[in-house]
Amino acid sequence: MSTPVTMPQLGESVTEGTVTRWLKQVGETVDMDEPLLEVSTDKVDTEIPSPVAGVLHSIEAPDDAIVEVGGLLGTIGTEAADSTSAAPAAPAAPAPPESPRPAPPAMQPPTPAPEPTTPATDETNAVSASTGSGTEVTLPELGESVTEGTVTRWLKQVGDTVAMDEPLLEISTDKVDTEIPAPIGGTLLSIAAGEDDVVEIGAVLAVIGDGSASAPSSTPPVPEPAAPTPAPTAPAPEPPAPALESTPPAPAPAATPPESAPVTTSPVSASTSAPQTPPAMAATPTPAASAPASGDQSKVAAAASYVTPLVRKLAAQGEIDLSTVTGTGVGGRIRRQDVERAIAEKQSTSVAPAAQPNAPTSAPSPDAAGVTPQASAATSTLRGTTAPMTRLRKVIADRMVESLQTSAQLTTVVEADVTAIAKLRDRVKEQFQQREGVKLSFLPFFALAVIEALKVHPNLNASIDSENGQITYHGKEDLGVAVDTERGLLVPVIRDAGELNLAGLARRIADIADRTRTNRVTPDELSGGTFTLTNTGSRGALFDTPIINQPQVAILGTGTVNKRPVVIPGPDGGDVIAVHSMMYLALTYDHRLVDGADAARFLVTVKNRLEEGAFEDEVGL
Repeated sequence: MSTPVTMPQLGESVTEGTVTRWLKQVGETVDMDEPLLEVSTDKVDTEIPSPVAGVLHSIEAPDDAIVEVGGLLGTIGTEAADSTSAAPAAPAAPAPPESPRPAPPAMQPPTPAPEPTTPATDETNAVSASTGSGTEVTLPELGESVTEGTVTRWLKQVGDTVAMDEPLLEISTDKVDTEIPAPIGGTLLSIAAGEDDVVEIGAVLAVIGDGSASAPSSTPPVPEPAAPTPAPTAPAPEPPAPALESTPPAPAPAATPPESAPVTTSPVSASTSAPQTPPAMAATPTPAASAPASGDQSKVAAAASYVTPLVRKLAAQGEIDLSTVTGTGVGGRIRRQDVERAIAEKQSTSVAPAAQPNAPTSAPSPDAAGVTPQASAATSTLRGTTAPMTRLRKVIADRMVESLQTSAQLTTVVEADVTAIAKLRDRVKEQFQQREGVKLSFLPFFALAVIEALKVHPNLNASIDSENGQITYHGKEDLGVAVDTERGLLVPVIRDAGELNLAGLARRIADIADRTRTNRVTPDELSGGTFTLTNTGSRGALFDTPIINQPQVAILGTGTVNKRPVVIPGPDGGDVIAVHSMMYLALTYDHRLVDGADAARFLVTVKNRLEEGAFEDEVGL
């Protein structure tokens, strides 16, 4: 009998939590109320206890996984507690009859103590790859409508030692790019799908052999190599193997880890370099540091396992070495606030010396320090080169051309005066952030005005089925919000946006944009929108002519908000010139369903709502 372990309620407004570390592994015996794993939320870090006593049968949510309240974390078998506890008591002979579950063999690596003294060589890994039986790694479900994925890059090679839940490879689909973690720890025995191969859901990607099982089998058979070394079996010690493999290529330049952070794979490179850099920081002579610094390495490795993908992403973007950051979370876990503080300290120290040589021209340097160095570095590396299109870029290109070929698209632009919103926002943005936990930008105001206008003009919140000659007027507003990411433009969807107020929209927009940029958005969140809002003004554009996201019939682009002199009615009935906050609203619509007059009426409705600026109730005034 299996008992599910679910994510409990962690607070009134907490809807999800991130698994930071499992304290127990599959096959281990746990007592009732014994801590199973650690979970982190926006408000609290806590441990999840075991609801029953038994054996941990499965882990459904690996480290760094985001699980909603009530979501399944793992399962505990209560009936198997006696049998599994008796299995380790018998030496090695009862192991073969225990074939129904591979969990008991996973518990045996802790028993051989003298084995982790030497790392496994390439020949030993080759032996285990050819003789050891392993666990298949299959392509998991990646979304409701996703049937296949493309292998973009292998992060491990045959013979490499991998830890449980360590990223093995990167998979790209039409909706999302993600990493596939290792289901168990051991040695990568074989790779069944090469890079650029298209693999269906459930297909075998690779085979991983358990370290304790592959080593004994490699000694007697002696297949292809000449029986290299039976002693160094390496039952998958997680920190030592990568650290010792990485130190010979770069003994001297210990400050080079920030270079291994490319644009699209920064979460991966940060995760792999995190366990490597701490030994170099603990003692400069890496060959002799293994004995005296073993305790420090274990502490650093434990702290590195706490790092979430968001923290790795921020550290890579800010070129922060995580080994130099002091974590303030549970057990020394590095939190987002720790990395942001390190980035701020780094920027403050770099801007101060730069301001001394050019005192008059150093005023714009703070903004430039955060943007232009990265842009210029990217430009310098791309100039004069030829690179293949990424799968996501190919998908975006195909969708945009398909959209233009599918519908008759036309763009209408109006100008809106958002001075009232700008003044209201300046008054309440600080207390709004303290109350809601997110910054108050212009975008939630635009989104709320659009949603209200869609309820008045349902022909803009519709889709066309050309084959059946049908028009569907949607009964709810599922708002797509275009998000600019390092991999390309993605459009996650805010479900039931018409039921949210301004604060709710601000929180949902900030949350889904952050998860999209850090590659934590689910495939189902990238489809099913009924109307799209794209903030082209976030990069300073006055307005744009956006392309419709099929099968929708309209998309609204919001330009940048600029202060400039305009002619307005004066108090005496005449005209006066005043400085107001102005912007452009550009609506691209499908002329097969929406006429120019319909588009103009919709834009005027949005314009009037924004210029009215009556959002005091929405911001708590």
